[in-house]
Amino acid sequence: MHEFGIAEAVLAAVERRADGRPVRRARVRAGVLLRISPDALDQAFALAADGTVADGARVELIVDPVRLTCGRCDRTTTSDGLVAVCPACGGTDLAIEGGDELVLESIELVEAANVPGNSRRDRADPSGSA
Repeated sequence: MHEFGIAEAVLAAVERRADGRPVRRARVRAGVLLRISPDALDQAFALAADGTVADGARVELIVDPVRLTCGRCDRTTTSDGLVAVCPACGGTDLAIEGGDELVLESIELVEAANVPGNSRRDRADPSGSA
């Protein structure tokens, strides 16, 4: 399961960006050639994130297609999988571009009101009542 190694890399990037603040969700963009199983990534991330700022956080996976350029007809297309032939001319001389990237696109932090000891919550209602 290579998703565990990917989850560890994503977690490291999440922790750097979060800078100690609790994380609710991470959005990851990955190329189709990485062949990431969303369910396996969720499980791996949950294990890797246990006890960290991302404990309990969800991972949203966006899969980017690969870009193919045919050497015979020069047509460019995208594919969500590995294609053996050009859809336009049937040629097999295909140049592959992309599809192997892994990018932490964004993180969503836990709302400040939900963080224990948050002084902003105390200032929201000067009377101290909730």
